[in-house]
Amino acid sequence: MIFNDRLKMLRDEQSATQATAAKEIGIPPRTYQRLEMDGCKTHYDTLLKIADYYDVSVDWLMGRTDKREINR
Repeated sequence: MIFNDRLKMLRDEQSATQATAAKEIGIPPRTYQRLEMDGCKTHYDTLLKIADYYDVSVDWLMGRTDKREINR
């Protein structure tokens, strides 16, 4: 799965814990853990919050492109 691998990579780059990232995004720590571990599906709103928190595009998170940056 691309999404969970990229999510973990982003968190590791910030040296953050799963609990810290979950709190910043506004989701329960267990939910964040499941997103990283098995790539469980998430709501659109949560996906946007994750992309905003890590400052990457949703397309990159989902593996649709190799370009991390957001088109503005």
